[in-house]
Amino acid sequence: MLKFIQWLLLRLRSETLKLLILAGVLLLVWGTLAPVGTLVWWLSQSAETLGLKKNQTKNLPSSNDKGTTVKSKNINCYIIFLPGVGDFSANKLTPGEEFFLNRLLQLHPNCVVVSDVFPYSAANESLGGERFLAPLWRAAENGNGWLKNADILIKIRNLWRFAISADERYGSIYNQGIASAMVERMNAAHPIPTSESPLKVILIGTSGGVQVALGAASYLDEWLKADLIVVSVGGDFDGNTGFNAVNHTYHLQGSRDWVEDIARFVFASRWPLTVGSPFNQARQSGRYTVIVSGPHTHDGAEGYFGQAFVKESETTYVDLTLQLVNQLPIWSEPKSSTIDKSELKSLPSLK
Repeated sequence: MLKFIQWLLLRLRSETLKLLILAGVLLLVWGTLAPVGTLVWWLSQSAETLGLKKNQTKNLPSSNDKGTTVKSKNINCYIIFLPGVGDFSANKLTPGEEFFLNRLLQLHPNCVVVSDVFPYSAANESLGGERFLAPLWRAAENGNGWLKNADILIKIRNLWRFAISADERYGSIYNQGIASAMVERMNAAHPIPTSESPLKVILIGTSGGVQVALGAASYLDEWLKADLIVVSVGGDFDGNTGFNAVNHTYHLQGSRDWVEDIARFVFASRWPLTVGSPFNQARQSGRYTVIVSGPHTHDGAEGYFGQAFVKESETTYVDLTLQLVNQLPIWSEPKSSTIDKSELKSLPSLK
């Protein structure tokens, strides 16, 4: 072992080793400071609630997905889509994701699609917005040449938010912020029914977006009193968050997707030995279902929303995903729930 370490140190030039150590230190510091933004958001919300801020009116951001908003008197279903950790903002879906959501909307006209929630910001602000590091994130997103791989910085940054959502200390604050943004954007896409009528909320996420969806579920359950269903498309998540609040969780797993396997090893709450965890309780009670989606990779042209053709067929990878999701037993009439106007006004985002 010592010889291997000596060989490795010899292979790494001194300057390269220093850069790697510096990168590791910066990564740890970055992770330590990651919850600061969430805490700042929480303090801001508390000030508004207490009436300590002069301007208490929160402007609702306009919907960027014009093709997925349908005005109908028969709307009783909301589809909320949460993208993966490589996402830069709420309005930058891939062509495959846009195709997937548009087709779902065509197949289920009683539903409204909400795709403008950024799951890696408690305040629902894109990385290119009014942020101190906005120039850095824009450069990483649009990098060319030797900077073309700089988008890894965005993924690392969003991975820390994924970790915050699963953290027992800061997760409740962060997840409440995301749930608040969801309700706000739901109401912007189509007014949330305030009379006694069936209501269903389907949370579709991929990669780290599934963790955030599960984190927000308990707040959505408390505020909306609707049927909550989570559809994980190659998602990563812990085994403690949200499973007691959702009616059912469906997990689509590609045969070539090794990334989604990582969470099963990292989070002890998903180990078979932790029989009392919410995840294992949901699995044992039949509220968690795993479905092999096909030869999907985690992302890219052959990922769940990829537009490449499967083995020289006329079916694309996103077509496979769409077919499976559309065949899930989640599109029937939801249960009846009553949400009066006083409850709706009390929601954090709809003051």
